[in-house]
This record gives sequence, C-alpha cells and structure tokens, in this order.
Amino acid sequence: MPVKNRFAELSAEITAWRRDFHTHPELRFEETRTAGLVAKRLRGFGCDEVVEGFGKTGVVAVIRGRGQGSGHTIGFRADMDALPIREATGLPYASQNAGKMHACGHDGHTSMLLGAAQYLAETRNFDGTVVLCFQPAEEGGGGAKAMLAEGLMERFAIDEIYGMHNWPGIEAGQFAVLEGPQMSAAEAFRIVVTGKGGHGAMPHLSVDTSLVASHIVVAMQSVVARSVNPLRSAVISLCGLRSNTDIYNVIPDMVTIKGTLRYFDKDVREVMGARMNAIIQHTAEAYGGSAVLEFANDGVPPTVNDVEAARHAAAAAKAVTGRETVEIDPVMPAEDFSEMLEARPGAYVFIGNGDSADLHNPNYNFNDDILPVGCSFFAELAEQRMPLTD
Repeated sequence: MPVKNRFAELSAEITAWRRDFHTHPELRFEETRTAGLVAKRLRGFGCDEVVEGFGKTGVVAVIRGRGQGSGHTIGFRADMDALPIREATGLPYASQNAGKMHACGHDGHTSMLLGAAQYLAETRNFDGTVVLCFQPAEEGGGGAKAMLAEGLMERFAIDEIYGMHNWPGIEAGQFAVLEGPQMSAAEAFRIVVTGKGGHGAMPHLSVDTSLVASHIVVAMQSVVARSVNPLRSAVISLCGLRSNTDIYNVIPDMVTIKGTLRYFDKDVREVMGARMNAIIQHTAEAYGGSAVLEFANDGVPPTVNDVEAARHAAAAAKAVTGRETVEIDPVMPAEDFSEMLEARPGAYVFIGNGDSADLHNPNYNFNDDILPVGCSFFAELAEQRMPLTD
C-alpha cells in the first residue's frame, strides 16, 4: 500500500499506542486516561492549541499550516470510548479492565488520528487549519452532542469535517465512501406492558403480561414487512423482554420489551412510529392489558455524506491506496458523527479491517496493518483540500 513514508517509519510507535489504548479501555465519558495521553502526545507534537475537557472528556487540537491565505479549516474526528463487553481474544495486550473492551476499534481510530497529527504538525504542508476532534462517548452516550453543545464548529471555525471507521469484511486498507446516506438513524425504545399479576396455576384470575408481550413481539414483525415501502430500508428489532419478577409460578403484572428502530427517511420513521403505537395499544387491549411505547431521547439521525465532500474523501483514498474506493450499500448500524454532518458538510469513510471478527464482538481486534493507511488518508485529505501555493 503506497502510504506516506513518515507513517511507515512511525508504524511501530503508532501500533504501540493502539495496543496500550486497547489494554486500558474506558467507557463513555470515563475516558480520562485515554484523553490525558492523547492531549500529552498532541502537545509533544507541537500542536498550536490543545483543549482538554471539551464535551466533558473530549480533546480538541489545532494545527495551522504553513500557509494561511485560504482561511479554510477542516475538522477530523476520532472516537475514543470502549464498550461494556468482556474480551475473549486472549491477546497479550487484551483488556485489563474487566467487562470493558475496545470491541469497535476506537483504539485504532484514535491512534490513526494521533499519527496524522504528528505528521501534520511536523510538515504543515497545507494552506489553512486542521482541527483534530477526539470525541468521547460515541457508543450511545451523546458525545457528539456534547462537543457540539460546547460550540465545536463555531469556536474552531470548522468549515467541513471528516471521520473514519474500520469495517470488517472490506479488504484490509481499502476504503469505501458513499455520496449521500451511508449509515442509518437509530432510536432505542421500550414497551411497558401492564396487566394483573397472579398465581401461575390460576391464569384466569390474571391478565397475563407475558402473553400480551409475546403477541406484541410477533405483531411488530409486520410493521416493516407490511407498512414500509419494500424499496425503502428500515429495521425494527425487539432485543429482549424482562418481567418484574423472577419467580417461576408468578404471572408478572409488568413486562418490559426493549428494542431498536433503524431508518434513513423521516417519512418512513413516521409510518413506523404510527404503526408501532397502534399495534402495541390494540394488541394489549385485546388481551385485557395496556401498553405504552417510550422512545429514548438519545437517538441519532442517519449519517448522510455531502456529495462533494465524499468525492474529496474518495480522491484522498485513491491517492493513498492507488485504487478506487469499493462499492458498498448503505448499512443499518448508526453513528453519532451524523450529528456533526448535520452541523457542517463532510463525509464518513470506511477503511477495511479485513477478515476479522465483527464489530461489538468479544473476539474482535483492530488490524494494526491498516494504521499507516488511515494516518495517510487524513494527512492526504488535508493537503489535497488545502494545497500550498507558491
């Protein structure tokens, strides 16, 4: 892979950073060790400004190019948080924090952006400013919201912003980017089913919430299949049921169903929400109970790439790999970088992790071979978008 020579030289060091982050994972808004190391290295690289505690535990750094005539500022974002998963890789650098794991590759994303920061601070071969955003709490914690609420775009005058995520199943080091929607919106919900508890031997004296919940789960499968245009993408997944008792012969008076909703289009969301409400209420009533649908307030919109920004990202990727980006379909996982893309034009890029375990899997591991490629992408994009002129 034709990466920048400097990253080939730094590869062992960047790999060491990545494995250290992997060994010491921290959950959302707990990334104090990670953020402290990131800030220390950024200052050591000679960044012009390093701000800690931005968006609670985030870090922002500024690097000004040798030219400042363009007045243009590009933002690059990497996520830092881990997941509440018990690691099963058995690696020498496996997590030392029980029940916490970098199972999504944020250790690699942070390390790639740090490597790019070192190169950009050394060379400054661009006309404008680069802002490096190390974001906390991407995994459902509202980290992007927190940084945006503190004025990320305004304070640092960011004109466009780019992010990158590793993707298992795409050839290692190969890039993929779409013009337009790339990842779906995501909303968490719960359905609270209420009935009348009683003895398991006398169900006729109760309103069986387990029965009601079971029928709701089955009926909900019709929403996407029969209410959403089959040419549009949508997902409803019911991901667990819990009663308020664990005694084998007690019919509970309450059962909670949890789930997730995925979509790309607001009109599809409206259809799904209306049908879910109707099915839930009427199914519960038919069996003598009641049910309420509640949505969490931490959902994220779809990740929609700006067309021109996606083309800029693809051009930088081709310059690094010597190949066109691979063709992919939009995917249903979600990403809160979408909120940054609502604030400024930009693009989210996938970099192949090769034939690895899937994301959020206890056997997942970031592919260290792609670290120099990801670093090169950020550096190349900065130099292409803000070229120095004699």
